[in-house]
Amino acid sequence: MNANAANALLYALVVLIWGTTWLALKWQLGVVPIALSIAYRFALAGGLLMLWLAWRRQLVLPRGKPAVWVLAQGLCLFCLNFVCFLQASQTLASGLVAVVFSSATLWNAGLARVLHGRRLAPQVALGSVFGLAGLVVLFWPELRNGPGSLAGLAWALAGTLCFSSGNLLSAALQQHGLKPAQTNAWGMLVGTGVLVAYAAWAGLPLTFDPSWRYTGALLYLAIPGSVIGFTAYLTLVGRLGPEKAAYSTVLFPVVALNVSAWAEDYRWSTLSFAGMALVMLGNVLVFRKASTPAPTTPPVPRPTA
Repeated sequence: MNANAANALLYALVVLIWGTTWLALKWQLGVVPIALSIAYRFALAGGLLMLWLAWRRQLVLPRGKPAVWVLAQGLCLFCLNFVCFLQASQTLASGLVAVVFSSATLWNAGLARVLHGRRLAPQVALGSVFGLAGLVVLFWPELRNGPGSLAGLAWALAGTLCFSSGNLLSAALQQHGLKPAQTNAWGMLVGTGVLVAYAAWAGLPLTFDPSWRYTGALLYLAIPGSVIGFTAYLTLVGRLGPEKAAYSTVLFPVVALNVSAWAEDYRWSTLSFAGMALVMLGNVLVFRKASTPAPTTPPVPRPTA
């Protein structure tokens, strides 16, 4: 399989898997505290990745600066962002949370500008304007319902910022020769440890929901959603960079909103169509290459006598 076909397959996996995990996240809400639900997910996913890496003799312990980055990646990708997304899901439809998450392309470009000094191209700035306008249009009916929807939007944006920060950390770790599966395994265990410690400190009851919906959602989020989805996505980050890899987030909100319409009775409207179109247009503009003038042939010097 050539590189283009492999990248296309990775994109398809990310879009299909992550486009359907938002409903499973919603199904995690209930009797089990949010922190423990996320800890269960990443304890299972991280354990499976550890076993797979040990079987392939690829299990390595990061040391030095990469070890610090793995700790930070674990907090961003496998702890804080999902706390934010589950909080957002308490007041927003899962498909709407997915659309907010699609603004990761804009966050990635902005963070690359702040942290790495990359020039913010005009089409990126224009794309950011379209993306933010799209979010306002999409959420306008929701925001009129009360402060709960506004708080849900704020939680979703905070989770997206954490996710984008984890993207940049993963790209830096891959430049040090560490594979996504290796850093994900340790990062998931870091996230699990932090969440369990928080649950113990906060006195949260150690509970589990044995219902088929909760257990099925947990298995789906842990294996396809985490082991396969994160490995595929962060492999794209290493191959294409965080900005281009995040292009997959442009596509899966379409999947997520259709799933939400089927399972949560989310109703499409003219504003929702317009808002999503603006968000997607903004993301597409982020990836549009700036036009460069065609090279001109230098004048041929005329021979002199």
